Amino acid sequence: MTLRAALDDYKQHRGSETLFPGERRTTTGRFSGLAGRTLHVGRDGSLRDFSYPLTGRYGIDRSRFGVRIDGEVTWLDTVTASTQRYVGATALVETTFETEAFTLERLDVTLEDTHVTHVTVTEGEPDALAAFVSFAPGGRDERIGQLVYDEPGVVEVYHRDEHDFLASAPTFESVAGQLPERLADVLDGAPATYPNGGETGQYEDGRLGGYVLGFVPFDDGSATVVSQVTERPESAKVVAELSDQAARLDNEATLREIAPRIETGIDCQTVVDDLRVLSVLSSARGSRMAGPDFDPHFEYSGGYGYTWFRDDAEIARFLLETDAEFDLGLEPQHEHSAAFYADVQLEDGTWPHRVWPDDGTLAPGWANDRLGGEGIDYQADQSASVLSYLAAYAETSEKRRHEVEPVVERAIEGLDETLADDGLPIACQNAWENMAGRFVHTAATFLHAYASVARAPFDTDLREHSAEQARRVYEGLDTLWDTDRGIYALREHDGNLDTRLDSSSFALVDAHVAYAEIGPIEDERRERLRQHVDTTLEGLYRETDAVAGLIRFEGDDWRTRTQVDEKIWTVSTAWGANATAAFATFLEDESYYERSRELLGELLPDGSLCLENGYLPEQVFDDGTPDSATPLGWPHALRLATVAHLESVGELQTSISADDAEVLLE
Repeated sequence: MTLRAALDDYKQHRGSETLFPGERRTTTGRFSGLAGRTLHVGRDGSLRDFSYPLTGRYGIDRSRFGVRIDGEVTWLDTVTASTQRYVGATALVETTFETEAFTLERLDVTLEDTHVTHVTVTEGEPDALAAFVSFAPGGRDERIGQLVYDEPGVVEVYHRDEHDFLASAPTFESVAGQLPERLADVLDGAPATYPNGGETGQYEDGRLGGYVLGFVPFDDGSATVVSQVTERPESAKVVAELSDQAARLDNEATLREIAPRIETGIDCQTVVDDLRVLSVLSSARGSRMAGPDFDPHFEYSGGYGYTWFRDDAEIARFLLETDAEFDLGLEPQHEHSAAFYADVQLEDGTWPHRVWPDDGTLAPGWANDRLGGEGIDYQADQSASVLSYLAAYAETSEKRRHEVEPVVERAIEGLDETLADDGLPIACQNAWENMAGRFVHTAATFLHAYASVARAPFDTDLREHSAEQARRVYEGLDTLWDTDRGIYALREHDGNLDTRLDSSSFALVDAHVAYAEIGPIEDERRERLRQHVDTTLEGLYRETDAVAGLIRFEGDDWRTRTQVDEKIWTVSTAWGANATAAFATFLEDESYYERSRELLGELLPDGSLCLENGYLPEQVFDDGTPDSATPLGWPHALRLATVAHLESVGELQTSISADDAEVLLE
């Protein structure tokens, strides 16, 4: 998102009670890419690339599509889309636009670095498809140039390394560069109008910017626009190939046949939806960004288009567990995750705050004291989460155990360095990245990691050492018990217990399930866990006329705008659903299955937290307005794992309605 685009959005949404001006939201529309170029197809017909973290290339910054009738263009963002959906289990997006003057059926699909938009007129007589596309090669909206190849009708927009191309079938009737907003336009209080068609009379007009406006004549009622995002290409070769490709793909049947597909082997709508989302967020090497980066200028957040090892490793572990239950054929993904973690591990055995998913290099972050300092700005739970995945991965084959054992040995050393004598991790940042202290969630991830390594088929000394460390953490948790509230405190800070409820403390359940395989859990600890889970579920639950679910923690005021109370978070709700399902199995208490299904129901299609496009946004306002990163990978992985767990114990459909069960499994 260029600064011009951000400022334009800021002008449009100043004063909104639920929208943050200057962001590029993805709470509506759908993504059409799988593992690589990730391109958003808006309900308004717009296209925008969110690919930079995954490919290192920016592509389309803004766009508008419309149809020309009798010389006048009707832009699709002035028309309400009748329907938009994924075609089956594919990444093909189908959108219908209907007015009194015309009806259009549109298909959008991303094939590696190429995106195809195919439009068919089913009613009316438009004579041309109008396409305005703003490219931002290298993330720039200045110091870029255009080349227009007249004979094949292809446009090339370039900065230095990145070159972006636009072609059509039939060939563009006309295509020309457009002037970007000048400084006076940027500073004007009104949003910009584009395409503007303006000229200054200078000879470089339309050749020194990324704005392109083209008209594609409808041939037998159809027209196709193709874009390709490349790096240092042989331009002449790309131009010829792209022109031919546009002609070849100007066919609805062809697009439906070649659209990338999610292959699951089972009939479960949410499984397909979750795997599609996780693929959308993945790079070619398998590492994932947390979510589409809606705030790249860090105006309201620290950005989302990066790989956090907490999110990524939790997702990887949930995929491993779900694959074991549903046999989804995800072996390459598991291997890619293990290889990625090995490649980017630091010398001290830990992992940094966050990295770029395409190449694993260090990304901007605020929690890298293990790299350049000795402070508390380090998130120890991230390294623990990676360890838990690698231990589970090692259990799947002898070959894999040999591959990851050296990585695990170094990681255990890193974990040991951040474990204090009392059995709790040293002071660091929390999972929500907004506090420092000694957190119950961090301790839970340490317990899970040590116990997972202790039960895996590693070297005997490594397993015995990990088992002893797990016992120390298990005992150290007593320090955080608060008798008055009957909970494990959120953190110990400056010698005091912070006894607010925190959804991340649900990690205690999985941690104790793992520990139970290597050591005894006393009745008193089981009862404390029961009290903690019950109190946390009750205290964090919120319900309004529009939504229901769990808030993140007591006193959470992030991104609340004018709302007084804490917002509901999908990851917290999904965490609660997953933890209670595991807790029910652990305690052999079926009442927790019921609680799991209740929370899961809010995350299923037709639930209050699941959007029409099947996505789970990070947060939701009380009036039901979704907010922040959408879709967010972590809650999708939690939903996937919860469905798999409940199905494995025969509890998935016991008390959800017949209609909900039909939606889930249709």
